[in-house]
Amino acid sequence: MKYAALLVVFATTLAPSLVRAENALPPLVRDIRIEQRLGALVPLQLPFRHENGEAVRLSDYFQVRPVVLVLAYYRCPRLCNEVLNGILDSLRALEAFDVGGQFDVVVVSFDTRETPELAAARKSHYVESYGRPGAAAGWHFLTGTQPAIDQLTEAVGFHYAYDAKSDQFAHASGIIILTPQGKIARYFYGIQYSPRDLHLGLVEASERKIGSPVDELLLL
Repeated sequence: MKYAALLVVFATTLAPSLVRAENALPPLVRDIRIEQRLGALVPLQLPFRHENGEAVRLSDYFQVRPVVLVLAYYRCPRLCNEVLNGILDSLRALEAFDVGGQFDVVVVSFDTRETPELAAARKSHYVESYGRPGAAAGWHFLTGTQPAIDQLTEAVGFHYAYDAKSDQFAHASGIIILTPQGKIARYFYGIQYSPRDLHLGLVEASERKIGSPVDELLLL
Protein backbone atom coordinates (compact mmCIF):
# COMPACT_ATOMS: atom_id res chain seq x y z
CA MET A 1 0.00 0.00 0.00
CA LYS A 2 1.26 3.47 -0.82
CA TYR A 3 0.37 6.54 1.23
CA ALA A 4 -0.04 10.07 0.00
CA ALA A 5 1.53 12.87 2.00
CA LEU A 6 -0.40 13.77 5.14
CA LEU A 7 -0.25 17.01 7.12
CA VAL A 8 -0.71 16.58 10.85
CA VAL A 9 -0.55 19.25 13.55
CA PHE A 10 0.49 18.37 17.11
CA ALA A 11 -0.06 21.33 19.43
CA THR A 12 1.20 21.48 23.00
CA THR A 13 -2.31 20.49 24.09
CA LEU A 14 -4.33 18.68 21.45
CA ALA A 15 -7.87 19.91 20.86
CA PRO A 16 -10.57 17.18 20.66
CA SER A 17 -10.84 17.65 16.89
CA LEU A 18 -7.09 17.08 16.52
CA VAL A 19 -7.26 13.98 18.70
CA ARG A 20 -10.00 12.59 16.45
CA ALA A 21 -7.93 13.43 13.36
CA GLU A 22 -4.90 11.68 14.82
CA ASN A 23 -6.95 8.56 15.62
CA ALA A 24 -8.28 8.52 12.04
CA LEU A 25 -4.80 8.15 10.53
CA PRO A 26 -3.85 4.85 8.85
CA PRO A 27 -2.40 2.42 11.45
CA LEU A 28 1.05 2.45 9.85
CA VAL A 29 1.50 6.19 10.33
CA ARG A 30 -0.49 6.74 13.53
CA ASP A 31 2.58 6.77 15.77
CA ILE A 32 4.91 8.47 13.29
CA ARG A 33 6.18 11.87 14.34
CA ILE A 34 9.27 13.78 15.39
CA GLU A 35 8.92 14.10 19.15
CA GLN A 36 10.70 17.06 20.70
CA ARG A 37 13.37 16.08 23.22
CA LEU A 38 15.06 19.41 23.74
CA GLY A 39 18.17 19.29 25.89
CA ALA A 40 18.63 15.54 25.47
CA LEU A 41 22.16 14.35 24.75
CA VAL A 42 22.61 12.31 21.58
CA PRO A 43 24.71 9.15 22.15
CA LEU A 44 27.90 10.32 20.46
CA GLN A 45 29.62 6.94 20.79
CA LEU A 46 27.35 5.39 18.14
CA PRO A 47 29.24 3.82 15.21
CA PHE A 48 28.37 4.61 11.59
CA ARG A 49 29.97 4.35 8.17
CA HIS A 50 31.21 7.47 6.38
CA GLU A 51 30.40 7.96 2.69
CA ASN A 52 33.99 6.95 1.87
CA GLY A 53 33.46 3.64 3.67
CA GLU A 54 35.43 4.61 6.77
CA ALA A 55 34.14 3.55 10.19
CA VAL A 56 33.30 6.65 12.25
CA ARG A 57 31.44 7.68 15.38
CA LEU A 58 29.02 10.55 15.82
CA SER A 59 31.53 12.16 18.15
CA ASP A 60 33.78 12.75 15.11
CA TYR A 61 31.41 15.55 14.03
CA PHE A 62 30.96 17.31 17.36
CA GLN A 63 32.89 19.35 19.96
CA VAL A 64 33.84 22.18 17.57
CA ARG A 65 30.68 23.45 15.80
CA PRO A 66 26.90 23.03 16.01
CA VAL A 67 25.42 20.34 13.81
CA VAL A 68 22.34 20.20 11.61
CA LEU A 69 21.14 16.60 11.85
CA VAL A 70 19.01 15.21 9.02
CA LEU A 71 17.46 11.75 9.23
CA ALA A 72 16.62 10.52 5.73
CA TYR A 73 17.06 7.51 3.52
CA TYR A 74 18.78 7.98 0.21
CA ARG A 75 16.42 5.88 -1.94
CA CYS A 76 13.34 7.72 -0.65
CA PRO A 77 11.13 8.49 -3.67
CA ARG A 78 9.85 11.82 -2.41
CA LEU A 79 9.82 13.27 1.10
CA CYS A 80 13.50 12.85 2.01
CA ASN A 81 14.46 14.58 -1.22
CA GLU A 82 12.15 17.46 -0.30
CA VAL A 83 13.80 17.73 3.12
CA LEU A 84 17.31 17.73 1.65
CA ASN A 85 16.35 20.20 -1.06
CA GLY A 86 14.72 22.41 1.56
CA ILE A 87 17.82 22.49 3.74
CA LEU A 88 19.94 23.14 0.64
CA ASP A 89 17.84 26.18 -0.27
CA SER A 90 18.05 27.53 3.28
CA LEU A 91 21.80 27.02 3.52
CA ARG A 92 22.35 28.82 0.22
CA ALA A 93 20.49 31.80 1.65
CA LEU A 94 22.73 32.08 4.72
CA GLU A 95 25.28 34.84 4.19
CA ALA A 96 28.78 34.50 5.67
CA PHE A 97 27.65 31.32 7.44
CA ASP A 98 28.99 28.26 5.68
CA VAL A 99 28.84 24.49 5.97
CA GLY A 100 32.24 23.38 7.23
CA GLY A 101 32.95 26.86 8.58
CA GLN A 102 30.46 27.81 11.27
CA PHE A 103 28.53 24.51 11.40
CA ASP A 104 28.37 20.97 10.03
CA VAL A 105 25.54 19.01 8.41
CA VAL A 106 25.23 15.30 9.21
CA VAL A 107 22.75 13.23 7.21
CA VAL A 108 22.09 9.72 8.56
CA SER A 109 20.21 7.07 6.61
CA PHE A 110 17.75 5.00 8.63
CA ASP A 111 17.69 2.25 5.98
CA THR A 112 20.31 -0.35 6.89
CA ARG A 113 20.41 -1.65 3.30
CA GLU A 114 21.94 1.56 2.00
CA THR A 115 25.65 1.65 1.25
CA PRO A 116 28.48 4.19 1.52
CA GLU A 117 28.54 4.29 -2.30
CA LEU A 118 24.94 5.49 -2.33
CA ALA A 119 25.73 8.00 0.42
CA ALA A 120 28.72 9.28 -1.58
CA ALA A 121 26.53 9.87 -4.62
CA ARG A 122 24.06 11.90 -2.57
CA LYS A 123 26.87 13.90 -1.00
CA SER A 124 28.41 14.69 -4.37
CA HIS A 125 25.09 16.03 -5.64
CA TYR A 126 24.36 18.28 -2.66
CA VAL A 127 27.90 19.57 -2.15
CA GLU A 128 28.10 20.48 -5.83
CA SER A 129 24.66 22.13 -5.71
CA TYR A 130 25.63 24.08 -2.58
CA GLY A 131 28.69 25.37 -4.40
CA ARG A 132 30.72 26.87 -1.57
CA PRO A 133 34.36 26.06 -0.72
CA GLY A 134 34.88 23.72 2.20
CA ALA A 135 31.43 22.15 2.08
CA ALA A 136 32.75 18.66 1.40
CA ALA A 137 34.60 18.72 4.73
CA GLY A 138 31.50 19.79 6.63
CA TRP A 139 28.63 17.91 4.96
CA HIS A 140 28.54 14.21 5.84
CA PHE A 141 26.30 11.36 4.65
CA LEU A 142 26.34 8.31 6.91
CA THR A 143 24.98 4.77 6.88
CA GLY A 144 24.72 2.38 9.80
CA THR A 145 23.49 -0.76 11.48
CA GLN A 146 20.03 -1.20 12.97
CA PRO A 147 21.17 -0.94 16.63
CA ALA A 148 22.95 2.38 15.98
CA ILE A 149 20.03 3.75 13.96
CA ASP A 150 17.54 2.69 16.64
CA GLN A 151 19.52 4.40 19.40
CA LEU A 152 19.91 7.61 17.41
CA THR A 153 16.29 7.84 16.28
CA GLU A 154 15.07 7.08 19.81
CA ALA A 155 17.35 9.74 21.30
CA VAL A 156 16.04 12.50 19.00
CA GLY A 157 12.39 11.33 19.01
CA PHE A 158 12.26 10.32 15.32
CA HIS A 159 9.50 7.71 14.99
CA TYR A 160 9.17 5.93 11.63
CA ALA A 161 7.97 2.61 10.21
CA TYR A 162 8.76 0.29 7.30
CA ASP A 163 6.01 -0.81 4.89
CA ALA A 164 7.04 -4.11 3.30
CA LYS A 165 4.32 -3.98 0.64
CA SER A 166 5.67 -0.79 -0.89
CA ASP A 167 9.27 -1.32 0.26
CA GLN A 168 9.23 2.23 1.61
CA PHE A 169 9.51 3.93 4.97
CA ALA A 170 6.73 6.04 6.44
CA HIS A 171 8.28 8.97 8.29
CA ALA A 172 7.86 12.63 9.16
CA SER A 173 9.85 15.54 7.78
CA GLY A 174 12.11 17.90 9.66
CA ILE A 175 15.65 18.70 10.77
CA ILE A 176 17.31 19.00 14.17
CA ILE A 177 19.99 21.39 15.42
CA LEU A 178 22.42 20.16 18.05
CA THR A 179 25.01 21.96 20.14
CA PRO A 180 28.72 21.19 19.67
CA GLN A 181 28.39 18.99 22.75
CA GLY A 182 25.62 16.90 21.14
CA LYS A 183 22.56 18.27 22.96
CA ILE A 184 19.32 18.81 21.03
CA ALA A 185 18.83 22.56 20.74
CA ARG A 186 15.98 23.05 18.27
CA TYR A 187 13.60 21.30 15.88
CA PHE A 188 12.45 22.54 12.48
CA TYR A 189 9.44 20.81 10.93
CA GLY A 190 8.28 20.46 7.33
CA ILE A 191 10.38 20.80 4.18
CA GLN A 192 11.07 24.55 4.10
CA TYR A 193 13.16 26.23 6.77
CA SER A 194 13.41 29.96 7.32
CA PRO A 195 17.04 31.01 6.74
CA ARG A 196 16.70 33.66 9.42
CA ASP A 197 15.40 31.16 12.00
CA LEU A 198 17.97 28.58 10.95
CA HIS A 199 20.78 31.11 11.37
CA LEU A 200 19.47 32.10 14.80
CA GLY A 201 19.16 28.45 15.81
CA LEU A 202 22.74 27.71 14.82
CA VAL A 203 24.07 30.77 16.63
CA GLU A 204 22.18 29.86 19.80
CA ALA A 205 23.30 26.23 19.56
CA SER A 206 26.93 27.36 19.24
CA GLU A 207 26.39 29.19 22.54
CA ARG A 208 24.94 26.01 24.11
CA LYS A 209 21.47 27.53 24.31
CA ILE A 210 18.44 25.23 24.14
CA GLY A 211 15.35 26.49 22.30
CA SER A 212 11.70 26.26 23.32
CA PRO A 213 9.17 23.65 22.13
CA VAL A 214 7.17 24.54 19.03
CA ASP A 215 3.97 23.16 17.57
CA GLU A 216 4.64 20.23 15.29
CA LEU A 217 3.59 20.59 11.68
CA LEU A 218 4.45 17.25 10.14
CA LEU A 219 4.41 15.99 6.59
CA LEU A 220 4.11 12.20 6.65
